[in-house]
Amino acid sequence: MTETDRSPLAVFERHESNVRSYCRDFPVVFARAAGHHLWDSTGRRYVDLLCGAGALNYGHNPARIVERVMAYLAAGGPVQSLDLHTVAKADFLERFTGLVLEPRGLGDFVVQFPGPAGTLAVEAALKLARKVTGRTEVIAFTGGFHGASLGALAATASPLLRGAAGVPLADVTVLPYGDAAGPDGTDPVTALERALGPDSRAAPPAAILLETVQGEGGLHTAPRPWLARIRELADATGALVIVDDIQAGCGRTGTFFSFEDAPELSPDLVCLSKSLSGMGLPMAALLIRRGIDQWAPGEHNGTFRGHNLAFVAGSAALDHWTDPHFTDHAAELAAAIRISLGNITTALPAGVADVVGKGAMSGLRFTDAQNADGVRRALFRAGIVAETSGQGHVLKLMPPLTMSLTTWKEVADTIGDTVLTTVPAVSATASQASGAA
Repeated sequence: MTETDRSPLAVFERHESNVRSYCRDFPVVFARAAGHHLWDSTGRRYVDLLCGAGALNYGHNPARIVERVMAYLAAGGPVQSLDLHTVAKADFLERFTGLVLEPRGLGDFVVQFPGPAGTLAVEAALKLARKVTGRTEVIAFTGGFHGASLGALAATASPLLRGAAGVPLADVTVLPYGDAAGPDGTDPVTALERALGPDSRAAPPAAILLETVQGEGGLHTAPRPWLARIRELADATGALVIVDDIQAGCGRTGTFFSFEDAPELSPDLVCLSKSLSGMGLPMAALLIRRGIDQWAPGEHNGTFRGHNLAFVAGSAALDHWTDPHFTDHAAELAAAIRISLGNITTALPAGVADVVGKGAMSGLRFTDAQNADGVRRALFRAGIVAETSGQGHVLKLMPPLTMSLTTWKEVADTIGDTVLTTVPAVSATASQASGAA
């Protein structure tokens, strides 16, 4: 047996597909998790700022949620139930409607469970929008990420994912996002007007699909006037507005939905997943304005749309939203993150990096992508797991919403020190200053 064969990573090299990705950036074997910590098989502890790409907003294995799931299993509750009625589903629907939808003016929405993955919520939304309107075209935006299944992939910007489709990705028009000019220099509002305004020669679309904060696209945040114009043009053309809140939802930006501070957007369909189940169990939902719930029974289905452990965990997670200490803390953490990142950029030479994102879905956008990756690698060596996005330019930081302010301060200090010692321009300046002294 060679040394390579004895490596703890050898089993994955031998038996798992080459498609794996995150594990290549973090090449250890994780064995245990709790709160904001991960431990690898050697016992080394890491701070997790990746959080399952937004699937662990309440941290790893939150005790109260785990207890509810274990009690449900011990009582012999059904785990998989297709779309049969279960006590677990009823409890989730009642609590979700009463604690989340109704207080936010969304009480006229119904919930569809399309299956375990977020991309399935997007697929259902696109399919329903096309059914309701009788149209085929969808408007999406540069930098968007909506999933890797073919319908959602057609609206996803990633060249890597699109190139793997193997078939044409049709019936989606991509426009510039937010306040960033398009490849040809076109202003995003102007692009909207050309595509959807009264002088447009294009057929009106079935839907406009967007994230109000782009996760994989680099933490771009949509300005309110642009969102308002989307709603106006959608109403004028009879198109539906779909918000993909899969990564930015469930409190990640400071409010349960990422669009709550832009009420003028008023989406018709909302896609949720990731942290909806509270502890990373597979679960997705499509929120549908009642008047457009035009599905025929069984017209869209899937085996694992009745994952009762996720319903139980999701119901338990909603306890957070009845606790003012949690909601106040989440807002305080979001503010602390922005302040910390602002302090880091202030210490850098002008133009090296800027703060992007919103709330606890924020990060540093480096002009040079090599700096972002260098910082990510150095953070991992220091025991912090964080990813990059936005074609590698953005160090994306997504701590659990339950992380204490004291812990965040310690983590932010490590991030700041790592940035200042890793970015070449900063390190070179420091060395020169030291030599001059």
